[in-house]
Amino acid sequence: MNDRFTKRFTSHPNGCCGGSRRDWLRGVAGGFGSLALAGLLADEAAAEAVDPLAARQPHHRATAQNVIFMFSTGGASHVDTFDYKPRLFADHGKTISIDNWQGKQGEFTRYLKRPDWEFRPRGASGIPISDLFPYLGGVADELCVLNCVEGDHTGHDKATMGMHTGSFNFARPSIGSWVSYGLGTENRNLPSFMVLAPAAPYAGAQVWGSDFLPGCHQGTHVQPGAEPLPNVRRLSASDPLQRLELRLRDRLNAAHLSERPADAALEARIRSFETAFGMQREAPEAFDLSQESEATLAEYGLRPGDTAGFGWQCLVARRLVERGVRFIELIDTGSGSGENWDSHGDMQAHGPLAKAIDQPQAALIADLKRRGLLDNTLLVWTTEFGRTPYNTTAEAKGREHHHQVFSSWLAGGGVRGGMIHGSSDEHGIGPADGRVHVHDLHATILHLLGLDHERLTFRHAGRDYRLTDVAGRVVEPILA
Repeated sequence: MNDRFTKRFTSHPNGCCGGSRRDWLRGVAGGFGSLALAGLLADEAAAEAVDPLAARQPHHRATAQNVIFMFSTGGASHVDTFDYKPRLFADHGKTISIDNWQGKQGEFTRYLKRPDWEFRPRGASGIPISDLFPYLGGVADELCVLNCVEGDHTGHDKATMGMHTGSFNFARPSIGSWVSYGLGTENRNLPSFMVLAPAAPYAGAQVWGSDFLPGCHQGTHVQPGAEPLPNVRRLSASDPLQRLELRLRDRLNAAHLSERPADAALEARIRSFETAFGMQREAPEAFDLSQESEATLAEYGLRPGDTAGFGWQCLVARRLVERGVRFIELIDTGSGSGENWDSHGDMQAHGPLAKAIDQPQAALIADLKRRGLLDNTLLVWTTEFGRTPYNTTAEAKGREHHHQVFSSWLAGGGVRGGMIHGSSDEHGIGPADGRVHVHDLHATILHLLGLDHERLTFRHAGRDYRLTDVAGRVVEPILA
């Protein structure tokens, strides 16, 4: 394991209670026997030489301190959004021969389908963006569009898992968990990794799971609504009484854990209790949008009192960045139950979906820039795969799954704005230039945070694992 992960920290990350976590354990477990405590401390020393959530130095100079990762579930169409293909417009209805249909190899004849929306050059940079995203077009000079992203799977669950964990077939720690593990947190009163989502995407909660990493690095799911984080309000009559109760709880937890030193789930639950006390003080204020002006709410497409919608998710994400949350994921699951970007039947379904996220995303970029936060906050928008530029009949209104090439974009955090990197072929079917595999995207995100994706490892089951498996390269041309 790297030296940076075995360095001892001698002060508590939140500035109080000097000493290491092992010192803290000695204090809270003093009445439960030296042998049990010795076993617990030995296990602590072997598993974690430092507080796992303490802020850590990166491998190299970072340009980003925080990440806002926006995921549109279902598969947004690249050729209808950011990948402008004039030949696809011109060749609408013509037949084409392909050798891969929804993951099946062979020879297939399909009909090319033109985009449903026109493209226009946006900003001083002239990046072509479709009419689906007029607000994003207004901040085009901040965007770095990747038009040659490639995944490994054509199924929703596998592709979603791959985009989040780097593994398309097996559950692995999510990218947010890796970032939390590598860098820790700057605010111990809030989780280092938070997920704002009205519902889980394909692959479920494992997209924010920590798997074999310590449980404290898993994402905390925040469900938009009147009470986004339930049960965080204090039940005790006063602060002193609550502190007495917490001291007793800590002693009991330490004794219970000392008898079960290998129970990672129990350790994670105990750590969640530790974080919960700080959240009682800070979380309600972080989610209180009544502190925002009506002008700011309107910029995000919100009205006073709104507690849901992608605008709410974006504005809360800005407030969490201001409070030091390291990795924030915003999951766009669509405008209603069962509705997402999986537009098999009719591409017109992309219209309301794009409208729901376009203004909030543009507002988030502009708001962060105005507050001086864009330079050190990396924004990423992606989906699990694109959609086919063709279909089985000339009359088909929808598109099928397409993992061979699709679009994503980044902004801020040390990325060059106003540019397109990579291109698909003339019809948007396969890679042409500047291919960016999912592993490459992950390697680049980690690099911008100051982490070397080949050095950020965790030993599990006899081998060193990493987010990018045995692949991945940093996409150097997009770095500012």
